[in-house]
Amino acid sequence: MEWLQRGIQLPAVAKGLHLITRQICDALPELADFSVGMLNVFIQHTSASLTVNEGADPDVPADLDAFFDHLVPESYPYRHTIEGPDDMPAHAKAAVFGCSINIPVQDGRLALGTWQGIFLCEHRRRASGRYLVLTLWGHRRP
Repeated sequence: MEWLQRGIQLPAVAKGLHLITRQICDALPELADFSVGMLNVFIQHTSASLTVNEGADPDVPADLDAFFDHLVPESYPYRHTIEGPDDMPAHAKAAVFGCSINIPVQDGRLALGTWQGIFLCEHRRRASGRYLVLTLWGHRRP
């Protein structure tokens, strides 16, 4: 069993769900050497999150962002407001989506379904770049 860990900095992006599968794979060229394993992707932030969802139709991430804006409105009477009206809703959305995902590795590739992609869920309107920790473990090809 072999372990590999690497951090990557993603640039600041607008609020919404952003497909980041390619950036993750590009940061791990060693992925091609693994016959079987698991990739954990962890985001080191509390107002952004990660999810796996449909990466083919751009309406899906747009609809998910709109749905979560409706589910977690800025107008709710939050106590934590010192960092602006979008901060506490961002924390709540991140708590729902989560801070990490696991993706199986199969024959040197992420075992994502045909339509699946990894998304950065940016919940703030004026966020800075986001930092991910990628941890790959498994068996290298003989």
